[in-house]
Amino acid sequence: MDLFSIKGKKAIITGGANGIGKCIAKAFARAGADVALVDINEKGMEDLATELQCEGIAVMTIKADVTNKDEVQAMADNVEKTFGTIDILFNNAGICINECAQDMAYESWSRIIDINLNGVFLVAQAVGRVMIKNKSGSIINTASIAAHAALRPQPQVGYNASKAGVLLITQSLAVEWAPYGVRVNSISPGYIMSDMIVNSPNLKAWRDYTPMGRLGEAKELAGAVIYLASDAASYTTGTDIAIDGGYTAI
Repeated sequence: MDLFSIKGKKAIITGGANGIGKCIAKAFARAGADVALVDINEKGMEDLATELQCEGIAVMTIKADVTNKDEVQAMADNVEKTFGTIDILFNNAGICINECAQDMAYESWSRIIDINLNGVFLVAQAVGRVMIKNKSGSIINTASIAAHAALRPQPQVGYNASKAGVLLITQSLAVEWAPYGVRVNSISPGYIMSDMIVNSPNLKAWRDYTPMGRLGEAKELAGAVIYLASDAASYTTGTDIAIDGGYTAI
């Protein structure tokens, strides 16, 4: 079972203040990793950091906009200087805007692509440089079942396109960086219950479309992410793991 250990590893989690990022940050920390939370939500990060620090876990917080190249590079430099290295990146920051394609504002399209696609690349690039130098590292990008199929009933062409792009970023970086000992994989969560969707009128439809008949919980993603971050996945790169209650099996 030591293969699955991430004890002593140094991890970055973007979008770490809430939702999936918060859950994975807790999982990493309680599995023995030191964690750096990266988000624009300072209060959310500080609240989580306080909770984890009370458990004796090393946590740092960095306010950074993942679409700003200079802030991203400064973030990576800060984590490397503070922790001494970067072993794991959970590249998770993202947004969703539901607008019908024919009426969608270009500003909405651009914001989705900038955060979900450009942000994923910029963070992977900055952290990847550290890992390439060290000849070791694991990057896990958050894609989505929306990368595999157009979801319904909500209109979300921008989100779907951005997450499909995350899959190809993942595969491309995996191929380029394999010679340097850097593994790059992704997860594709299905419908995960969160504060953002708890009051959605689509909840029943999403449950009905999912073979398991329910939405997932963020904690149900942790096992796959820890596997991909650990030495148990030493021969796994360029892979996407769907965690979706059977949605993409239909």
